[in-house]
Amino acid sequence: NRRYTSSKQIESRVPHKTLPRRDVSAPPSVPSQADVVIIGGGSLGCNTLYHLTKLGAGKVVLLERDALTSGTTWHTAGLVYSTGYPANDVNCELLTYAKQLMGEIIPKETGLYTSFMQNGTVMPITKDRLEDIKRIYSLAKLMKIDCHLLSRSETQNIYPLMNTDGLEASLYLTGDGVIDPAIWIQALTKAAVSQGGVIVEHCPVTGIITETDLYTGVNRVKGVETRSGTIQSPIVVNCAGAWAPAIGKMVGVDVPLLSIRHAYVVTESILGIKGMPNIRDIGANLYFRIQGESILFGGYENNAIRCGEIPDNFTFQLYDLNWDLFESHITGAVNRIPAIANAGIKSTVCGPETFTPDHVPLVGPSAKVRGFYVCAGFNSSGIMLGPGCSRELAAWIVHGAPNLHMYSYDIRRFPEDIAANPMFVQERTHETFLRHYSIHYPKDELVSSRNLKKTPLYDSLLKQGCVFQSRMGWERPSYFDTTGELFPILEYDYYGDYQHVKHKRYRYYEMLEKEMTFEYPEHHSVIMKECLSCRNNVAVFDMSDFGKIYMVGPDAQNAADWLFTNNMKAPDGGNTIYTCMCNKKGGIESDLTVTKLKGEGLQGDPKDAAFYLCLGGSTTAYTVAQMRHAVAEQRFNCEFIDRTDNISIISIQGPRSRELVGEITGTDLDDKSFPFSTYRMVTVANSSVRAIRLTFAGELGFELHVPSHKAVQVYEAVMAVGRQYSVSNAGYRALD
Repeated sequence: NRRYTSSKQIESRVPHKTLPRRDVSAPPSVPSQADVVIIGGGSLGCNTLYHLTKLGAGKVVLLERDALTSGTTWHTAGLVYSTGYPANDVNCELLTYAKQLMGEIIPKETGLYTSFMQNGTVMPITKDRLEDIKRIYSLAKLMKIDCHLLSRSETQNIYPLMNTDGLEASLYLTGDGVIDPAIWIQALTKAAVSQGGVIVEHCPVTGIITETDLYTGVNRVKGVETRSGTIQSPIVVNCAGAWAPAIGKMVGVDVPLLSIRHAYVVTESILGIKGMPNIRDIGANLYFRIQGESILFGGYENNAIRCGEIPDNFTFQLYDLNWDLFESHITGAVNRIPAIANAGIKSTVCGPETFTPDHVPLVGPSAKVRGFYVCAGFNSSGIMLGPGCSRELAAWIVHGAPNLHMYSYDIRRFPEDIAANPMFVQERTHETFLRHYSIHYPKDELVSSRNLKKTPLYDSLLKQGCVFQSRMGWERPSYFDTTGELFPILEYDYYGDYQHVKHKRYRYYEMLEKEMTFEYPEHHSVIMKECLSCRNNVAVFDMSDFGKIYMVGPDAQNAADWLFTNNMKAPDGGNTIYTCMCNKKGGIESDLTVTKLKGEGLQGDPKDAAFYLCLGGSTTAYTVAQMRHAVAEQRFNCEFIDRTDNISIISIQGPRSRELVGEITGTDLDDKSFPFSTYRMVTVANSSVRAIRLTFAGELGFELHVPSHKAVQVYEAVMAVGRQYSVSNAGYRALD
C-alpha cells in the first residue's frame, strides 16, 4: 500500500529556498590585487571568507564561477551533528564550534536569522553496536556534549513513531540540529562582507599564476586569471568542491577526491513527526532529517554511482534518482519509521557529493606550491564541518599554524604519488564510502588499493606467514601467522559491486575479520610470542617503509638547528639523535631520528650529505612538506633528497641482538666501542651497511640500513646466523 510515484511523476526539486539568480553576465572587471583569493562560493568558500576577514587577513576576494551555493551546497541535507562517526576529539571540537557560529555568533553579528534549529538526534543502537556507541558516548561526555544513553523503552517514549524492535538502546544528542544552507550562507556572507570581504560571482577562474623562487627553487602563487581580468595575490584557497581537482591541476597539485551521486527524498506530511529529533541510523546506513511535518531521508549504498567528470556549467542541477538503487533505503526507512509506508514522496534530490580516500576532508597548504591551500572533499559534511575547518585554515594562513591538531585533515598526509594515483583514489574512496557507517574497530585494515608499495623483503616475509598492514600505500608486516598458511593480498573486488566478481575464498580478509572486535583477537597470542621473543632473545622487524631523507646544502646545519628541538651540533659526526620537530606555536609536528654523517657512506648517498633523517613511514610526506616549508621560509640553502625506495631497514631488537649483529659483521659492539645513539659503517653479506644502535622496542637493538638491492641477501644472512639465538620475525603489532 505504499504510495511511491515514479521519478517522472516527481519533480526533482530541493526542499530548500535557493539563492536568487541575479545578472549572470561576467563582471566587467575584478580587483587588481588581493591578499587572499578564494575559489568557490559554496559552504567552504564562504566560511573561509568569513574567518579570514575575521582574523584581519587583509583584502580577501571570493570568486564564484556562477552564483553562491550553485555547485553542491544548495542541495545538502543540512544536518548538523555533535560528533562524527567514528568520533574523535578534534572532530567534536570542530562540530561544537559550528553550532556556536550558526546559533550564536552570526545571529549576534548580523541580526539575521540563520535557520539553525536544535531538535536533537537519536541514534538507534542494536546489540552488536552497543560497545561502539558507548565509546562515542564516553568521548561526548568528556567533550561536554549533552548526550544521553537511553534504554529501549525510554527511546520509545521520546520517539513514539520509531520502531524500536531489535534495539538494545539509543544515544540521544540534544544539541544536534538542522540548517537551511541557502539561508545560512546568506547570513554568513553578509557578516564576511561587513568585515571587508569581496564576493565576485559569475567569474570563473581560467588559470593560476605561479613562479619559481630562484634562490630556494620553490614554486609560489602569484595571482589568479579570470575572464574579467587578473588578480595579483600570493595566496589562493581552493574551495571548489567537486571541481577542486581541476583547480588543483592548474598548479600541478593533485586533490584526491571522488564525486559520487548522493540522494535523499522528502516525504509528504506525516502526523506526529513535527518537532521530533532527527535520526542517525548507522546500522541501516541511513539518516533522517525532520523537516516541518515531513521526513527527509537518505543513505550510503552499495554500487554508488560515480559522477565522472562534472561539467563546469553543472549549476543548480540534479541527476535523476535511481529508484532501484535507492530501494534499500526505502526499506530501511520504513522499518525504522513505519509511518513512512503510508506517506507519499513529494520531492527527490540526487546530486554530486565529494568523498576522499580516508573519508576525512582535505584541508591545508599544498606540499608542492607555496601559497596554494585546499579546503575540499568533505564527504557530505561540508555544512557541519565547514565552520570549524575554515576557522583552522584561516589561522593556518594568517598565523602559520592551525589552533587544533589538524594532521588527520591535512592534505599533505597523502604522499604525492598516492594522491596522483587514480586507482588508489577510486578504490579506497569506494571502500571507505561503503564502510561509512560500519563499526570501526581499533585494528581495522582495508583491502582496497593494496600492494602499491612493497619492501624488498615482501615476498620473503609473505612465504613465512606474514599478515600485512597498509600505511599510505606501503605494505608492512603486521604479525606472522604460525599455522603454515599464506595470506596473499588479492586484487580489490569492490565487494562484488560494479559487476566485479567477489572473491570466493579470501584468506587474508578472513584474518581481518578476526580483528573485528573490541577485545583481544584470537591471534593475540601470536603477537604476544613476538613480543616475548624481542624481550627474551632477538626479533627482526622489516621497517623499510620508514622514510629515509638526506639533508644537503651549505645551510644544512643551520636548517637542522632551526627545525629540530634537540642539540644537533655533534662536532665529529657519527651521532644519531632522536628529536622532535615543532610548528610555529611550539606544538609537536613529528618525531624522528637525525644522523649527522661523517666519512664513508652507503652506495648512492648524495654527495656532501650532512644529515640522514629517518621518519615514520605513514607521516613521511607530511613531515618532509613541513620541513621544506620551514626551510624555504627561512631561506636556507638546503634541500631534502628522498631515498626511501633506495634504502631498506632491518631492525634487530632484543637482548641477544648484540651477539647476532656482532657475528654477522665481525665487529666489536660493546658499549664503549659502539655507544647507544651512534652509527658506524659495517659489512654484512658482502654489502656495505649503515648500522645504527637504536631501539623502538625498549630493548638492546640495532638497525641495519641497507641498499635495497642488497636487502634480501642481508636479511637471509641475519636469519641464518640468528637461528642459534632463537631469532624470530616480528611485526608492527608487536611494536604497538
